[in-house]
Amino acid sequence: MAELGVMMMMVKDQVAEQGMFAVLKKIKDLDINAVEVSQIPMSEENTADLERAISELGMKVGALSVALKPGPTATGDNLEEHFDKIVSDCRRLGTTYVRIGMMPLAAMASKEACESWAAECEAAAQRLAAEGITLCYHNHHVDLAQFDGERIFDLVRRVAPSVGFEVDLHWVQRGGMAPLDMLEQYTGVCKIIHVKDFRVKPLPQEAIDALASGDRETFGRLFNDIVQFAEVGQGNMNWPALLPAAEKAGADFFFIEQDDTYGRDPFDCIADSRAYLTSIGY
Repeated sequence: MAELGVMMMMVKDQVAEQGMFAVLKKIKDLDINAVEVSQIPMSEENTADLERAISELGMKVGALSVALKPGPTATGDNLEEHFDKIVSDCRRLGTTYVRIGMMPLAAMASKEACESWAAECEAAAQRLAAEGITLCYHNHHVDLAQFDGERIFDLVRRVAPSVGFEVDLHWVQRGGMAPLDMLEQYTGVCKIIHVKDFRVKPLPQEAIDALASGDRETFGRLFNDIVQFAEVGQGNMNWPALLPAAEKAGADFFFIEQDDTYGRDPFDCIADSRAYLTSIGY
């Protein structure tokens, strides 16, 4: 069975305020034994706390976030400037996956730009593979945009066959593709799954009033803004079907993630997601 964990982007503010080890202890107390580190500096202090959590709490560090190069969408270490440090961090933490959270926006501007970026990823993936580390690419809805009938996700797979995939099932659904179809088509290269639910909130009264008054612009904005990130089990994703399909597709880790908690304490959101996943056998 895939290892269940948390995407630590959800608790980056808490790490900054309370420290890495204290946050990892809270995650462990929620019966979660693995993490993916993202949008949190891999400083010596944080890396040492991760090592301590591995030793004292039995935590696993399933993946670290990296960028290919420095740039506007890059946070933390990048493979161009910090390759040796990234490899060292992985070895210290027993981590075999690093992941790129998003390609640079400029690479999405054309098929040629996307292919060029993917080719650089392939070179980096081969270099990491020589160190026993798999490079994965994480999707958003925009990765289902097409150039000449080919989705960006498929283009990356074609040009960079050494790259694995971190499939974010919420963004797949938001991008208009059935998540079960994505898992079937990417069997064998789905290494990590983001377990993130998709909720449609009720239409607010403000939208109803705007339409009644003839303010179609306000109505349209509010009508198109009713999709939310949700605690797992509180949206409309079919997790009892999706998670077994993800395991069949080859996933090693399931990471709970919720990009926005809408004012709720993220630990409460994680607890709700964990309780639901326990209820369906995970």
